[in-house]
Amino acid sequence: MPKRKILVVDDDPTMVKLINVNLKLNNYAIEEASSGEEALEIIEKAPLDLVVLDIMMPGVDGWEVLRRIRANPETEELPVILVTAKTQDSDVIRGWELGADEYVIKPFNPLLLVEIIKMVLDRSYEERLERRKKQKEKLEVLRSLSRPKSN
Repeated sequence: MPKRKILVVDDDPTMVKLINVNLKLNNYAIEEASSGEEALEIIEKAPLDLVVLDIMMPGVDGWEVLRRIRANPETEELPVILVTAKTQDSDVIRGWELGADEYVIKPFNPLLLVEIIKMVLDRSYEERLERRKKQKEKLEVLRSLSRPKSN
């Protein structure tokens, strides 16, 4: 069976190296991008199995990369895991709304990220859509509970 190909997108070379080392140890083929622009070029050219995507990058950020992936019929089913330091509920909800398959907050355990990647790759497209929908619903409930009540 050919190796599954994963694109790791982050403007922090240390983060890219940390993720790549653990993925290579688990027999994945790796592509790297240090910007949103570079990621979009690779996504357009190379057949990929999954994208690990940082949000906060100069120029084209991860939000825009994810939006473009989901807007393109050729890549709309490509699994995307957001890996970010953005921890606000509104950011997590935005990730689900834009179509992220998982939302992993930095700092994270690299071994756990590998397990999350395996889980996402094992899900069907329909299962991934259903999971996104349920996560978004759960986060909306949490958001409503944290709003101040009006008298």
